[in-house]
Amino acid sequence: MGQRREARERTVQFLFQHDMNPLENLDEALDQFWNSQRAPAIAEEKAGATWGEKTELPPPTTEETSTRLFAEKLIRGVVEHRDELDAQIKKHAENWDLPRIAVVDRNILRLAIFEMLHREDIPPVVSINEAVDIAKKFSTQDSGKFVNGILDRIKGQLVRPARATK
Repeated sequence: MGQRREARERTVQFLFQHDMNPLENLDEALDQFWNSQRAPAIAEEKAGATWGEKTELPPPTTEETSTRLFAEKLIRGVVEHRDELDAQIKKHAENWDLPRIAVVDRNILRLAIFEMLHREDIPPVVSINEAVDIAKKFSTQDSGKFVNGILDRIKGQLVRPARATK
């Protein structure tokens, strides 16, 4: 899996967690999230470390750092523009109230819409393809179709090319 895909999946995981249990301090929430996501921490947990036992983790790898940097830009952007993103979802999700949309699907949509509207370095078709694949992985096959339908409507309203970056 590529670093950007990994970052997007981690972004969706964080946004899901943040949606269900928002913390006031975003920096603190991000630190907690990334510490829980470190591969050595997960391996140690699986190896049966004593509950509550604190161990020192090695410094993050270059790949982990790159993934985190890209993901945090996305996370902060989605959190900052959440009201605007939710308005886009409401506008294009006919007959669906925002709370009725599955939490994971809602956050996949937020991420992809943020990229489409605010990240001119990412072609909209890439955002859509990534969102559909992540929806299929973390939700259902029907979620992929649902996400694709909404994002395709939004893509049709963009004033920039769907397959190019600036």
